[in-house]
Amino acid sequence: MEGILHKWTNYISGWQPRWFVLDGGTLSYYDSQEDAWKGCKGSIKISVCEILVHSTDITRVDLTIPGEQYFYLRAINAAERQKWLVALGTAKACLTDNRTRREKELQENTEAIKTKMSELRLYCDLLLKQVNKIKDSEERGDSAEAGEDTGNMVKSTCTTFLKTLEECMHIANHTFSSDMVSQSPPGSPPVAAIKPQKIKPLCHLNLGEKLRESEEANENQSQDSGREGAEEPEKPDIPSHRDQAPSTALEEDDGPPAPYTAGPVTQLEGEGSNPEQEQKHNMDQIKEDGEDEVSRNQREMVSAPDQILPPQDPLLEEEGVDTFFSTMSHRFSDIRLEDDRGIPTQDFLDSCYAIVPVLDKLGSTVFAPVKMDFVGNIKKINQKWLSDPNSFPTLQSIVLHELQTATAQVRNSATEALLWLRRGLRFLKEFLSEVHSGEQDIHGALNNAYGRTLRQYHGWVVRGVFALALRASPSYESFTAALVSQEGDQLKPGFTSGMRRDLSVYLPAMEDQLGILDDLYDEYSLESDEVV
Repeated sequence: MEGILHKWTNYISGWQPRWFVLDGGTLSYYDSQEDAWKGCKGSIKISVCEILVHSTDITRVDLTIPGEQYFYLRAINAAERQKWLVALGTAKACLTDNRTRREKELQENTEAIKTKMSELRLYCDLLLKQVNKIKDSEERGDSAEAGEDTGNMVKSTCTTFLKTLEECMHIANHTFSSDMVSQSPPGSPPVAAIKPQKIKPLCHLNLGEKLRESEEANENQSQDSGREGAEEPEKPDIPSHRDQAPSTALEEDDGPPAPYTAGPVTQLEGEGSNPEQEQKHNMDQIKEDGEDEVSRNQREMVSAPDQILPPQDPLLEEEGVDTFFSTMSHRFSDIRLEDDRGIPTQDFLDSCYAIVPVLDKLGSTVFAPVKMDFVGNIKKINQKWLSDPNSFPTLQSIVLHELQTATAQVRNSATEALLWLRRGLRFLKEFLSEVHSGEQDIHGALNNAYGRTLRQYHGWVVRGVFALALRASPSYESFTAALVSQEGDQLKPGFTSGMRRDLSVYLPAMEDQLGILDDLYDEYSLESDEVV
């Protein structure tokens, strides 16, 4: 299906008509039907997005992927919206049916892993009993034959234990193959997208560059001085900003629209402006306005040939190096708490989704079970919030509601999910704190963070699985290379300082909100010593 829908762009341009095409489970949009040959300006996958009908506007439909994309659309009339809803719903249903087999296989393999882990726990208990039996035999001074029989039993149990562990790892490797772990678990929204890197400010140009440009400007001026009315030199073609990154146009940057008001909205000329052209214009302005000052600097350099230009302020270089934590779509440091220290539910969950890629950067295969558990807890809380958003504006309101209904400590409750999500976030926070303090041994940082947070809640088998994952952790160079917004930024001198700068803002806010949740669970005695 294809046709015109009005898309919310931003608070300056408002609603703008766009040409939308639904094909192959993807909804794409263009400036107009005539400009479709230029390529789409953006798209969204129907299989993973939520289709929401507006409660008051009969022409509006919202397509959202929490933490990543938000399409706010309006049809020409209610009948046209109904056609789009049918088409979108049909596309989503067909794609869901195609995923049923894969989800079923994943579920079966997950159950098989749980069965194998139960067997491992059984063999572990059996080994402990057999070892204690050997100790008792030595204390009683039993015969050598009795000790030999017990030793054979221990050997047999160990052999069976290792075989079962091998089968468990085989199922895990088959289930969480590389083509599956690169995506979020079935049914969960994809993780947050990274925003484009900001254009480097003009003040970052060093004095040497300004001098060279001034010399070129002087030469051009001297050549053109004898000609009146000389035409401005032709500027080279500059690639369009939209052609480079269609999904980062101005209309994608603002928040949701305000309540609808009648009347058309005029498109402003400023939409889609090219920052590279603006930068070139500023450079030309420097050549004109700073000509006298630069010439004076040149004369000073001639009079003092041995004088060396002062080095550029390293803070200027560092300011331009963005990292993963400065380009996240949602951050804990951006959350504004309520007056009563309430943590907004949606903002908190979006920030949790945004930090999930850190687990992929540590190892997408070995940390796949950890990621699935982490995202699963976010989804449980999100489902509780979606059941009545007005009643659950904060995380505290969800917990207090389940306390009043005596469901807080029920299996798979939102309170239990928040308990484990908080523990997982605490683990990531401790790990990032180690990196922030200068620790370059990723394996050691992960091990220290695990020992201070999750280890006390894990049984013998889960500790062993986690130990295998820690052994496969990447090197410091590989991990930091995965935290750049543009390839090669980790080699810049300001990257390390930029990382510490971003973490020094991100981690305190994360610690503050986790501390609020700690106090809440302590106040109502919701902590659990259950070992998994």
